[in-house]
Amino acid sequence: MKILIYVNTKQNFHNTNNLGGIEILNFDLYNYLKKHYKTLLTNSLTTKIKKTKWDIVISSNDSIVFDLVDTKRKILWLHNKLQIEKAFRKKQLFSILFNNIEAVFVSNYLNYKTTKLYGFKKRIVIPNFLPKIFENYKNTKKSYLTKKRIVWSVQREKGLDKVIEIWINKVNVMAPKAELHIFVENKKNVNKLIKKNIFFHGKIPRNKLLDFYKNSIGMICLGYDETFCLNAIEAMKMGLPVISLGETALNELIINKKNGYKINNIENIYKPILNLIDLNSNQRNKISKSSIKFTKKFNSKYVFNKWNNLILS
Repeated sequence: MKILIYVNTKQNFHNTNNLGGIEILNFDLYNYLKKHYKTLLTNSLTTKIKKTKWDIVISSNDSIVFDLVDTKRKILWLHNKLQIEKAFRKKQLFSILFNNIEAVFVSNYLNYKTTKLYGFKKRIVIPNFLPKIFENYKNTKKSYLTKKRIVWSVQREKGLDKVIEIWINKVNVMAPKAELHIFVENKKNVNKLIKKNIFFHGKIPRNKLLDFYKNSIGMICLGYDETFCLNAIEAMKMGLPVISLGETALNELIINKKNGYKINNIENIYKPILNLIDLNSNQRNKISKSSIKFTKKFNSKYVFNKWNNLILS
């Protein structure tokens, strides 16, 4: 069986440290499939690839490839919302409607939010999985950390300004030694915020982020527009409970006070932050272990088995 995995990206797969979350998942799935099938991962559709007869093409969020490549089965791996407007803008509407596509959604939420007007041959939910770099990590987190660090590592910045405002007016006043560390694409000139223990780091490689998680107590992922939130699962794997509004796909991932905290209003976000800061060693160890345990269902071996069943169906 010959399988093509197509990723519409400019990133070089030879340097995994620079890959984004979706690209990492494509790379790890490819490494699994190539052990069992003749599999190629590409972000460039060469003439040779187009002329090859593939048994299966798995495309990450891009249906145009199905118009260009000869294949028996067409699997569209959906990580983001597919709205009619987006399909029109990317000129993918007809590719979606007339290619007899099998759609793989990364969450029940995404499946629900994707219009039923798309006549997919099949709709299946297969959750995202932990990248190998996190899955192979042996957790040695201490239950009591001298520095009480909260992490914001999601690239989406919606709500971040409000969180910073609340941190300054509430958290820093009640817990002046606590730290908020922010990892976003554009590092901002926020030297004045350092006095409030708010630090901007820009985007860093995943292995460095993993090291930072080791010395943190919690992670913020508000979840306004998340269709899965791999960052949240990665943080949980490192023993960090996730603070969220519990909206969109985060509602599926967070069990309140077990692996995180759900709040119904961003104005109240300081409450679970202060709660995390005030936990004693036993309490912190309990929620940390619970967070790690939750991630077992996102183990790559378990999820890859679902992919294998789909491929053999």
